[in-house]
Amino acid sequence: MSATLSARVLQHLQTHHVATLASNGPEGIWAAAVFYVNDGCNLLFLSSPSSRHCANLAHSAQVAVTIQADYADWPGIKGVQMEGSVLELGGDAEQRARRLYGEKFPVVGKLAQAPAVIVQALAKVRWYRVEPRRLFFIDNALGFGHREELDLSRQP
Repeated sequence: MSATLSARVLQHLQTHHVATLASNGPEGIWAAAVFYVNDGCNLLFLSSPSSRHCANLAHSAQVAVTIQADYADWPGIKGVQMEGSVLELGGDAEQRARRLYGEKFPVVGKLAQAPAVIVQALAKVRWYRVEPRRLFFIDNALGFGHREELDLSRQP
């Protein structure tokens, strides 16, 4: 079942766009929605270093993340929950993040064609990677509260 679970997790990560990132800092806990692209089970996102969640990351790299659609009925709930740490990227890792992100979000990948406001905003962001330590897949279609843990030690 592990290979099937891994495939379901990766399919979920690839077909969704927004993660809720929970962080903790000097002002307390905070949750923020971020657009992401997955690189395996890692999540890559960009954000302003002056945002509250990035200020929190400078204080503590430990985060929790959820990714799910907005469901109207309990049996339909399906999603990913993870805990891990965030790294600010630079060099080759940042270039890889930019490329993968641009493939998923073409407005970022084709800056020469992007509106000036997008180009200006992207010049001010930093790139980050969430590296999960624990990851769970929730699928209420398999039973109310059904949750399976993906063994990340076996992931590439």
